[in-house]
Amino acid sequence: MQAPEERTSSLFVVPLFQAFLAVFFFIALLYGFRELILFSGILLGIGIGAYLWTRLSPLGVFCDLTTDRSRIFPHEPFRLNIEITNAKWLPVKVGVTLPSGHESVRLGEGGTGLYASCGLLWYQKCRLERDGVIGRRGVYRLGPPAMVVGDLFGFYKREEQKGASIEMIVYPRVGEIKRVSLPKRDFFGVPGAAGPVEDPVYLYGTRDYQPGRPMRRIHWKASARFNRIQEKLCEPAQREKVLILIETGSFAEAGAEERFERTIENAASHAAWLDRNGHAIGVAANGVMAGARSPFVPPALGPSQLSRILEVLARVTMQPDGDLLDIFSRVRPLPWGLTCLLFSLGPCDATRRIEASLKHRRIATVVQYASKTPSVSAEQASSPSDPPLWNAVRTRRVLGP
Repeated sequence: MQAPEERTSSLFVVPLFQAFLAVFFFIALLYGFRELILFSGILLGIGIGAYLWTRLSPLGVFCDLTTDRSRIFPHEPFRLNIEITNAKWLPVKVGVTLPSGHESVRLGEGGTGLYASCGLLWYQKCRLERDGVIGRRGVYRLGPPAMVVGDLFGFYKREEQKGASIEMIVYPRVGEIKRVSLPKRDFFGVPGAAGPVEDPVYLYGTRDYQPGRPMRRIHWKASARFNRIQEKLCEPAQREKVLILIETGSFAEAGAEERFERTIENAASHAAWLDRNGHAIGVAANGVMAGARSPFVPPALGPSQLSRILEVLARVTMQPDGDLLDIFSRVRPLPWGLTCLLFSLGPCDATRRIEASLKHRRIATVVQYASKTPSVSAEQASSPSDPPLWNAVRTRRVLGP
């Protein structure tokens, strides 16, 4: 809902009317007209008092914005809370306006912004709640709100901007994908790692069966040989590690913004699928990051790893910021046994250099180029009835020597 149009609230704020009152008051004093002195004095007192009231109104008035969630997916509703506080003895009338600021952000009933007003007595608070929705991936700042503060009569108003803005992070949409078969080195991963996952392929001994252990761990041949139940001892293994790479230079040169958005959604969908299957995942991109955050998240396992990767994919823009290989040189050495999943618009010098560098490091690489079919709009892509993303993707595998 938009703020109402500004209009004159009373004759007390009209300069011509104030000048006439001053003339009448002077004439009344000059000729001793008591009734006119009382009448014009009361009107002048109301006008001057309301003006001073309005000058003091912004003092001690605060407006805080909060949301029930700061990280959402496209078209996921969120609740915006506006708390207005009057921390003084003087009552005030406050109007708060918060424009959406972006065509993808819809606030309030009209969708283009919201306006709320309330009257506050001394040391009183007012809490307002509005619904909002954001329809596109990215980082958005809501606020600071514009406040119109004045006296309770509404004679005078003053505009102020108080309170801090809040940051909303919209993750890329996660959907169904055409899954990529990653190169398999071992059944579970790298043998000999000090991890909690034991690989049944790498058997290095037996021991007496411990109560509570699953029966599938029993070694029946050894049990018959030792005449007592034996269980297998397996060597721990480390799960597969996958690093998702986003090469933005090819998209920027072609001006393929919609294809870039579909690529980010495809990368996010692969990250969610890999995390769901227990892989250690990371991400690196050479695009400019909104908020000056790091474009690299090392591969790891953990409950918050997927959210960190989705935040990087939400902040990355299509504008390139150097070469993707420079990011590797600024971070710690890549772990052994890594598999890279590279996303690019098409074959170019940058992707060939990345492939050659990863091949030199003996890192298995799967390269995905964006489809040549026409891209769909953001509204069509966000529809739940859409077909799975990236069904027409050219896939090529590059293995180390």
